[in-house]
Amino acid sequence: MQETEPKTRQGAKGRTNQKLRTRAAIVSAAAELMRTGHEVTMPEVAKAALVSEATAYRYFPDLASLLRESMADQWPTPEQALSAVAGSTDPVARVAAATEHLLRHVLAYQGATRAMIAATITRPEAAATRPALRIGLIEHALAPVADAPGTDPAALAQLKRDLAVVLSAETLFTLTDLLRLDAEEAIASAVHTATTLTRVALGSDLS
Repeated sequence: MQETEPKTRQGAKGRTNQKLRTRAAIVSAAAELMRTGHEVTMPEVAKAALVSEATAYRYFPDLASLLRESMADQWPTPEQALSAVAGSTDPVARVAAATEHLLRHVLAYQGATRAMIAATITRPEAAATRPALRIGLIEHALAPVADAPGTDPAALAQLKRDLAVVLSAETLFTLTDLLRLDAEEAIASAVHTATTLTRVALGSDLS
């Protein structure tokens, strides 16, 4: 008995390590596919990770949960994203930078982004698996205004809601897919809308 216990523990540790390696391989494969910008599917991820599709589903119950974990290390923090305007307190400039940053990343990872939307749009209960990247960007972009004296909290809260509609993959895909704008035109249009909303909402504070 004394001889088998260490072997049992060693075997359990080996299985645990193997599971961790398998999970890491699946996440890494998904991240690699994401970086291509092409469509990401569970069969393709499993193939790239050298596991069966059934195995992939044992680790991740659906594509949305896998994409969420794979995206976690692909996106910079709001502070990193807006480093170019870190020294500015101008909300218009900061919102413009946030809008452009988000939409360019959506373009770069549009296959995964479209897959995430498709995996969650018809399942409200799965919406929580979508990373709310836009919210952090909007909050950080408007942080100087939030801390400024005289800011109307209700107006600021409404502006954040309005910007959440514009700083979105859905907005970009509406402009490119339905209105047939090219990527640069679409980004410029979204930036124009976001900065116009900001000027109107905070007009008295900017004058």
